[in-house]
Amino acid sequence: MTDTPEFPLSTLRHSASHVLAQAVLHLYPTAKLGIGPAIEDGFYYDFDLDVFLTEEDLPKIEKEMKRILKEKQAFTHYDLNRKDALEKIAKSNQHYKKELIEDLNLDAYSFYENGPFVDLCKGPHIKHTKQIKAIKLLKVSGAYWRGSEKNKMLQRIYGTAFYSKDELNEYLERIEEAKKRDHRNIGRDLDLFSINEEIGGGLVLWHPKGAFIRNEIENMWREKHAEEGYDQLFTPHVGKSKLWETSGHLENYHENMYSPMGIDDQNYFIKPMNCPFHTMVYKSSQRSYKQLPIRYAELGTVYRYERSGVLHGLFRVRGFTQDDAHIICTPEQTEAEILKVLTFCFATLEVFGFKNIKTYISTKPKEKAVGEDSKWELAQSSLEAAAKKMNLDYEIDEGGGAFYGPKIDIKIEDSIGRQWQCSTIQFDFNLPERFDMYYINKQGERQRPIMIHRALLGSLERFFGILIEHYAGKFPLWLAPIQAKVLTIHESGENYATTITKKLKEAGVRVETDFRNDKIGYKVRQGITEKVPYLIILGRQEIENNTIGVRDRETNETETMAIEDFILRVLV
Repeated sequence: MTDTPEFPLSTLRHSASHVLAQAVLHLYPTAKLGIGPAIEDGFYYDFDLDVFLTEEDLPKIEKEMKRILKEKQAFTHYDLNRKDALEKIAKSNQHYKKELIEDLNLDAYSFYENGPFVDLCKGPHIKHTKQIKAIKLLKVSGAYWRGSEKNKMLQRIYGTAFYSKDELNEYLERIEEAKKRDHRNIGRDLDLFSINEEIGGGLVLWHPKGAFIRNEIENMWREKHAEEGYDQLFTPHVGKSKLWETSGHLENYHENMYSPMGIDDQNYFIKPMNCPFHTMVYKSSQRSYKQLPIRYAELGTVYRYERSGVLHGLFRVRGFTQDDAHIICTPEQTEAEILKVLTFCFATLEVFGFKNIKTYISTKPKEKAVGEDSKWELAQSSLEAAAKKMNLDYEIDEGGGAFYGPKIDIKIEDSIGRQWQCSTIQFDFNLPERFDMYYINKQGERQRPIMIHRALLGSLERFFGILIEHYAGKFPLWLAPIQAKVLTIHESGENYATTITKKLKEAGVRVETDFRNDKIGYKVRQGITEKVPYLIILGRQEIENNTIGVRDRETNETETMAIEDFILRVLV
C-alpha cells in the first residue's frame, strides 16, 4: 500500500464509479444513470439500459475505463442553483438525476466533471483519472431504483479499485478464497442446513449435523450466561398489536413486520424483536434498586420481512434466533455493566477462534434523538471508559448512534481478513419511557432505569454462516458434529471396527462408521471431503496389533496408536 496516499481509498473508489459511468455512457449512449457510491470493498453504479448486461460484458466496459484512466482527465467541481441544475440535467435527458434534484431542497447543487462526463455529486474526488492505478469490475446484479420494489429494476455494476496492482491482486485472491468458503455450498456438501422454496425463502432447515453444532453453541451460551449472572427467559412468538404500538414498532418498523393475524377479534403480530417482552417481564412486579442490575437473556426466534432479492443463505434470512439480552440497571451501575459485557463478549468470541476484533462507538445523532442530554452523556462516557479500561483501540463514529441511544459495535476478522459485524451493546432511552419502566430508589421514589440491549453472537443463523466460512467447514474438534470416522480396509475387519466404534462412543467421542465394501482410498477421500477431524483406518496390521491408524485432518499424516491414547487426544 502507498505509505502516505494523497486521498482516502473511498475517494479513489468513488472517482472510479464516475469513470465506470462515463465508460457505460460511451458504449451505451442511451443509458440512464442512477447513483454510484463507494462501498466497503469497492464501488457500484446503477444503470437503466436497453440491453441486459452479463458478466461477459464487463471486460469490454473495463477496457473502456482503462482508456479513460490513461487520458488523465481532471475532476473539476462547481455548484449550480436549483434552476440551472435542472436545466443542465434536462439537456442530458437523465431523468433519475432530475428526480434527485427535485427531491432535494438545497441552495446549491454540486456537480463534478471529468472529460465529457458530468454528474450530480457531492464529492470529493481525486485530482485526475490517472491516479487510479488498479481497477477491476466484478459482477452485475439487479437493484431497484432508490431501494423500493415499487420502482424500476436497474442494472448494478460492481467494481473495486486500489492504490496499487499488488493490493488489487491480493483482494482478488481473497475473493476467490471466499468463493471456496461460501457457506451455502459447504452447508450443502456437509449436510448442515438447507433452505427449501416449498417452505419459503429465508427460512432455514437445520439438518442433524448443523443442529448438533447449534446445540453445542447454545449449551455453551447458556452455561456462560448463567455464570455471568443472567436469568434466561422464554417469550411468545406473537403479541397483540397494542404491545407493538406501545413499543413503537408499528409506527417505525412496520415495513419489516409481517401482516397481522386476527385472534379473538384482535390483531396479533409475529415478533420482529424480543425487547417488548423483556420489558413486560421486568414490569411484572415492582422493582427496588436493591434488585438491580437485572440481566435477562433469551435465544429468541424472531421474524422480519426481507425482500426476496436481498436474501442470502444464512446471512440474510426472514426467521432467525437472536442471542439477545437486556440489562436493566441504575445510572451508577452503568459503567461497570458495560465493562462486564465487553469482557464477556471478547471472551466468548475468542472461544470460537476470533482474536482480531475491532471496536466502534457510535454517538448521539444530530437529529431525531430521544432522551435527556444527561443520559446520553452518561451512556457515551460509560462506553468510552469501559473501552479504555480494556485498552481497546476503538474508533468513534460521531453521530452514528441510533435515535434511542449510543452503542458499541464489535467487528470480528475471519481467517481470510474479512470483517463481520457481530456483537452490539446498545443503550435504549426509548423503551423505558414508552413502557413506563421504573424502580424504587434509595429515597423511596420512582426512578427510570438504564436499559442496555446486548447481543454477543448476533443471530445464530448468521453466526453459524460466519463460522462455516471462517473454518471453511473444518470446525474445531469441540464443534465438529463427527469427530472421528471408522473406516475398514477389508470386510474381515468389521468385527474389530465395531468394537473400536463402541469404545469411542462409550468414551464420548462422536463417531461415524464406513464399513462399505469399497476401496479404502475412496473412503478416505470421502472422509476428507466431509472434513472429519480424524479418520480411523483399520486393516489387518491394526487388528493383529490391537491398534488403530489415525489420519489427522490438519497434518494429512497417519499415525498408529492405541485406542486409549487416541481417546485421550480427543477428549483432553
